[in-house]
Amino acid sequence: MPKNYLLIYSEQLATDIELMCQNIKAPSNTLFQIRKSSSSVYANIREANYGQSKADMLSKFEIALKECSETEGWLKLLFNTKILDEITYKNHRNLCGRIRRMLISSCKTLKEKM
Repeated sequence: MPKNYLLIYSEQLATDIELMCQNIKAPSNTLFQIRKSSSSVYANIREANYGQSKADMLSKFEIALKECSETEGWLKLLFNTKILDEITYKNHRNLCGRIRRMLISSCKTLKEKM
């Protein structure tokens, strides 16, 4: 069975963000929002794997794409406010970018098959 890298990377993102949030001092709302958006990326990708149709799968991937962008926004805010150092910020941002590119490609492929 081939590896589902989209699922692997999204699980890594949600886990990494949760661990990061446990170790930084930031406003509680910001921590809540970044936890919510990153875990939503993972949850929607998991759900898409059991979509009832191609349209359902596409919808879940598109939601995950929006949540991935939101996660990147919260990371940028944490970096801009000096809560995250540059290396931590870039590592998480790069993982978001990898997931985002994979989601865009998956959405494009699904749309072509519909």
